Amino acid sequence: MIPLLSVSDLSVGFGRKAEANEVVRGVSFDLADGQTLAIVGESGSGKSVTALSINRLVDFGGGKITGGSIRLRRGDGGVLDLAGAAEPQLTKIRGAEIGMIFQEPMTSLNPVLSIGTQIAESFRLHRGLTGRQAIAAAKDALDRVRIPDAARRLKYTPNQLSGGMLQRVMIATALACNPRLLIADEPTTALDVTVQAQIMALLAELKRETDMSMIFITHDIGLVAGIADKVMVMQNGQAVEQGELNQILDHPRHAYTQHLLHAVPHFASGKATRSDGRREKAPDAEPALKVDGLAVRYPVRSGLFGRATGAVHAVDGVDFELMPGETLAIVGESGSGKSTTARAVLGLVRSTRGSFSASVRKAAAGQSALPIQMVFQNPYASLNPRLTIESILAEPVIASGGRVNAETRARMTTLLKRVGLPENSLERYPHEFSGGQRQRLCIARALMLNPSVVVLDEAVSALDVSVQARVLELLVDLQREFGLAYLFISHDMAVVERIAHRIAVIYAGQIVEIGDAKSVLSAPRHAYTKKLIAAVPTIERRRQRFELDTRQVPSLVRPLGFEPGPAKWDVFGSDHRVRIEG
Repeated sequence: MIPLLSVSDLSVGFGRKAEANEVVRGVSFDLADGQTLAIVGESGSGKSVTALSINRLVDFGGGKITGGSIRLRRGDGGVLDLAGAAEPQLTKIRGAEIGMIFQEPMTSLNPVLSIGTQIAESFRLHRGLTGRQAIAAAKDALDRVRIPDAARRLKYTPNQLSGGMLQRVMIATALACNPRLLIADEPTTALDVTVQAQIMALLAELKRETDMSMIFITHDIGLVAGIADKVMVMQNGQAVEQGELNQILDHPRHAYTQHLLHAVPHFASGKATRSDGRREKAPDAEPALKVDGLAVRYPVRSGLFGRATGAVHAVDGVDFELMPGETLAIVGESGSGKSTTARAVLGLVRSTRGSFSASVRKAAAGQSALPIQMVFQNPYASLNPRLTIESILAEPVIASGGRVNAETRARMTTLLKRVGLPENSLERYPHEFSGGQRQRLCIARALMLNPSVVVLDEAVSALDVSVQARVLELLVDLQREFGLAYLFISHDMAVVERIAHRIAVIYAGQIVEIGDAKSVLSAPRHAYTKKLIAAVPTIERRRQRFELDTRQVPSLVRPLGFEPGPAKWDVFGSDHRVRIEG
């Protein structure tokens, strides 16, 4: 039987001389009805360009198909080569026969139009529906992707929905006209594991209901194991290996595929936790960071005069200690309060109550010292593109009242060497470095003031898996060398397992479970911790079926004057506590 989609020797280039600037070269694959092909590879491998070329959206980004064919079997049985199709033909196919879920819902959806208006557009364009008919169809589309209270949410704008809800809206839009082929470009990137699991469950269920084919683009091998029938691995614009799922995962032949699989942090339910750096038990040991009763609240205002009618309890009564040389990972979903906790400790948001203290190290002569520094999530956004690396490394010194002298420049050189960058990096600019190198620069900047505590807020989540592995190794080496304490904020449980000594699970602004990493991951006690761990995708869980869950996180809005009661804990072993609910 003729495949639904047959891509043969596809090449794509950019610029005026596209043939000389090809980023995809000689890619070929077939996709049958009801089949899922996963395209995996690191950033810059060409996987997204390949996907955008199928429905010719690459044309709108300065790209051009320079060779090959993309043959689509139409609904009437005819075959059309999309590579040479005219724009009027493509307009009828996009959305109707080929749906697409884009990577960033916040940038893919119009921020000023309601959700209902944007979904209804597909029905107006491809089905000829108008007015109430289109809106009614849009509501049905939201019901289809299990968005609760769909009629009310049709009136929402994108900023009023969470990341997981926005991704469901993108899926509803892509599937509005029942396309036979769905292209999902990194649909779960930056989503928490539980939300990610729900999106994967939704895609799998919708695929079963409609028998559609899917091209699933990702860098997460664990997700591939849960949804794909076939896998194609891309490197430098070429397909270096492809085959059946089990063949690729169990018997990879190409060196790059083996490298990717080796670099992926496999979640091992507490069996791969660190064995070094046990907590100091001496009674006189001073914590590097102590947080006691931390609360962060934001007023809720309403009415003509904006009177405060309540407060959002973003963080409520958080307590923990972080010892020198120790890593405490704070895990939880978006909105749970983990990043707010870290930012409150740094003074980037104002705490409502509570106290925290950090030990200050002795600084060498002529050097400044501050107890806490931070490494942010996005290395592309956290480095000033107009400054040289020397100026960037000098910033914290100058901001703390110090002077850039010979000792400061010597420390710059030492730190650059220690994070694996050449000395001549000082005269270069951020755009001259890769993502992994930029994050190394951010780490060097954080160490300029000899801190005792480094806060790492999703510091490796934006990196490819192989780069991520090397940065994690660097962090562990630096911790051992300098005795650093890390407050590690993450939603990736596999990464947490490999770097954390202790784990604090935060839910609805409160720590619900805290203790030794091995104990928490191997024997979780709180229902929320169990839910987080159950949602982690792994290569070992082939064809894992997730149950759809449309329950929402409880509201954090409390009436004025509300104060939570004192926390009560169950204790398991020497270092494992679980909050007693109610």
